[in-house]
Amino acid sequence: MSGFKDMVEADNKNVFLNAGEFAELNKVIYDGVTYDGENHNGIPITLTSLKEKDRRQLVSDHAQGLFLVSGILHCAASDLGGVVPEKGMKIKISDGPAFFRNFTVAASSCSGGMIRLELEAIDE
Repeated sequence: MSGFKDMVEADNKNVFLNAGEFAELNKVIYDGVTYDGENHNGIPITLTSLKEKDRRQLVSDHAQGLFLVSGILHCAASDLGGVVPEKGMKIKISDGPAFFRNFTVAASSCSGGMIRLELEAIDE
């Protein structure tokens, strides 16, 4: 790895994924594995752009009051053991000590040691 790439990865962890700055500690469950860090308090992630919008309904879909929630998650690939979640798979992210939000991975990429996931969920 080049010196520049090493500096980018270090900056990602020390600034963007710093729980004292931008990130929050959350537990992540993907493919049956819980990722909760060394102290089991969670791994640093940023979950941004959480927005709720009307979902597209099919003619045969009569469920009312449901919305599509979308957001973008960033985390270090090393915090997920090098596993990059795949499009279409389910992922759970803690939202408090005992509650998890369920998402579907809409898009996934990994660059510079940083995972970027576009997430979607149906909510009331």
